[in-house]
Amino acid sequence: MQIRESIPIFVSNFNKMVNRAIENLLKEYAGEFRSLLLVGPRQSGKSTLVKKVFPNKPYISLENIDERDLAENDPRAFLGRFPHGAILDEIQRAPGLFNYLQEILDNSTEDGLFILTGSNNLLLQSDISQTLAGRIGILDLLPLSIDEIKSFEPDEFDVNSLILRGSYPEIYHKRRNPQHWYPSYIRTYIERDVRNIRNIEDISMFVKFLRLCAGRVGQQLNVSSLSNECGINVKTVNAWLSVLESTYIIKLLQPYYKNYNKRVVKTPKLFFYDTGIVCSLLGIRNTKELSVSSFRGNLFENLLLMEIMKEISNNGHRTELYYWKVNNGVEIDIIVDNGQSLTPIEIKSAQTYSSDFESNLTVFNRLRAEKGGMIVYDGKINFTTSGQTEVFNWERLTEKIKGII
Repeated sequence: MQIRESIPIFVSNFNKMVNRAIENLLKEYAGEFRSLLLVGPRQSGKSTLVKKVFPNKPYISLENIDERDLAENDPRAFLGRFPHGAILDEIQRAPGLFNYLQEILDNSTEDGLFILTGSNNLLLQSDISQTLAGRIGILDLLPLSIDEIKSFEPDEFDVNSLILRGSYPEIYHKRRNPQHWYPSYIRTYIERDVRNIRNIEDISMFVKFLRLCAGRVGQQLNVSSLSNECGINVKTVNAWLSVLESTYIIKLLQPYYKNYNKRVVKTPKLFFYDTGIVCSLLGIRNTKELSVSSFRGNLFENLLLMEIMKEISNNGHRTELYYWKVNNGVEIDIIVDNGQSLTPIEIKSAQTYSSDFESNLTVFNRLRAEKGGMIVYDGKINFTTSGQTEVFNWERLTEKIKGII
């Protein structure tokens, strides 16, 4: 796989950091909005990135108790310290600041004045929609893309290792052991993020619920099944799913509704923003266990779905992703809708191509009276079928996806 020239290679046990693909977009937004909000999962690299891109701005973390107390109790005094703006990290910890930021931004003509980051999309969006609409640009920073990971370890790379290790920067930057790092991450996430959103008294039940979700990775969401198996009511299931989605743990991939005279499935599919978290929750400890796991195919699909999402997010596209399934079982794993055309994508974890891989694409294309699509697999032979379907190895996905988003 060819590494982008714009991403330098660093030895990961040195204290250096990879360039992120979203950096140029971040600078562009800072020049178009008076304020900028960067949201994404905890530990996705938000703090490191904004300090690197905006080195001349004061940096304040609202995880710091003293800073948070001042922000909550005397917001005018807190913000008055930064007449030329600042980086305010984990802004959701002091949501009362939004009203005062609105006044400052309204009285300023300077773009990129305040750079905000947050790990909780739910809390942030509700406050921002009321106070900072039109004054702030919002971007998502997801964990590392495959190209970004490649720039850490260009010679130590295979798909099973990638699935197992996930894509959080610290795993690669500091060579963390995923077996140790992910359980700690999950525990910290629950104790800090979950409790900030919802008062969940039975944490052990929430952990059980999270593991049950991991066991359904890549499957259609069945709320009733989760309710019965976990012993909680449907309302609680939906509330907890909302928490997981708003904190960038799970992604609910919505179905494509156009039925083409077929009865389509209308429930979302459950994925995770990071496969390393899923492997940890499922107790998959090494690549040998992963290679024979019944979850490998779904984890491979999860990995590549997230890769497409990262490419869209890092380049500021408005492309939407869906899946499509009809009641007779015919399914398309991913549909890329760029607003002008649809591209159906099938993902197969096998290393050997089979003509059966194209059968669902053939049905879908016949219904919409078009041709084409993509099949991404773990094999090495790249070619185009007679039905104009591109078949290629997963390492070429980023290159291929650029042309359709």
